[in-house]
Amino acid sequence: MAAPTLSTRGRTAPASPIRRLTPLADAAKARGITVHHLNIGQPDIATPKEMVEAYRRFDDEVLAYAPSQGFAVYREKLARYYDAVVGEQPAIEPDQIIVTAGGSEALLFVVGSVCDPGDEILVCEPYYTNYAGFSHLLSVNVKPVTTRAEDGFAIDPAAVAAAVTPKTKALVLPSPGNPTGLVLSRAQLEALAAVCREHGLYFVCDEVYREFVYDGSGLAPSILALPDFDDHAIVIDSVSKRYSACGARVGNLVTRNPEVRDAALRFAQARLSPATVDQYAAMAALDTPASYFEDVIERYRERRDTLVSGLRRIGVDTVTPQGAFYLVAPLPVKDSDAFCRFLLDDFDLDGETVMLAPASGFYATPGLGQNEVRIAYVLGPQKLERCVSILEAALKAFDG
Repeated sequence: MAAPTLSTRGRTAPASPIRRLTPLADAAKARGITVHHLNIGQPDIATPKEMVEAYRRFDDEVLAYAPSQGFAVYREKLARYYDAVVGEQPAIEPDQIIVTAGGSEALLFVVGSVCDPGDEILVCEPYYTNYAGFSHLLSVNVKPVTTRAEDGFAIDPAAVAAAVTPKTKALVLPSPGNPTGLVLSRAQLEALAAVCREHGLYFVCDEVYREFVYDGSGLAPSILALPDFDDHAIVIDSVSKRYSACGARVGNLVTRNPEVRDAALRFAQARLSPATVDQYAAMAALDTPASYFEDVIERYRERRDTLVSGLRRIGVDTVTPQGAFYLVAPLPVKDSDAFCRFLLDDFDLDGETVMLAPASGFYATPGLGQNEVRIAYVLGPQKLERCVSILEAALKAFDG
């Protein structure tokens, strides 16, 4: 009898550059090696006590389904949070928000709502790898617009416009950016919005790092604040990084476009509901005082500066990120994937090593990112200094 076979989609699904080396890290730990995780955006900063206490207070007799779009009271509180984001534009209404299982599910719902199989989304590479992962799941193609370190990873609206084809349905960008830390200004958002208007594209902006801006003040500008852009604008958001609550898996999408909202809601109904208890915790997180973010932003700024200066000290020049908590670093190696494996398989410095994410997985163009890594500065300054020392020693020991 013939054996069953996987789908083409299943056989060709891209592995995550962030997580696919985890078995090597686990094996290193089993050998007694301390592995410093700079491969993944898992901060060591404490989750706000408001959120943690909400978990402890939950005592419903039955752990019931939530509404498919999320609890109304949570969406009302989120809408008021967005009042600070939209400025003079019309306030966001609760019915314009759908609560999801993290920002990842919001992305899945959005791409599924605006694209058919064979359509494409535009991304600016290096880009967040899950844009490709979820697009692949939906048989949607990712078309890259390349940005370069020598230009500060700046996005050229003319290059975006030139990449549009009849199959292009959306531009998907993060700001502040993962993995580059780029923060788009209001003027840059408006220039990209003009491209989307001209070509009839949706502009999907991943704003999960909105608060984390280090060289300015206030929030990163949002596409929700752009006038006369309601039909095009879709925001993806999440509590994971904002509140250092990656395990909560609560996100949401926001759009004033009723057709997009209704399509996404049908997907939400198909998966039944977002997590009940985590929504209560996320609701409480919205009461986090401003002082929490003031402290967190200052800590991330210190971490960024420590890492950038340390890398430059060992001869690794890198663009200083403006926001989020990642950077892309070019290493003096030919194959960063092999180097990242070397760090976990064959190297330690006094019983310690570092786990990094090879950057080739953040590019859609073959051959790009081969000598780059993404580094998440999610550990404290002393640990980051130690990681730089480990990296320096590893680069000297690596033959390649």
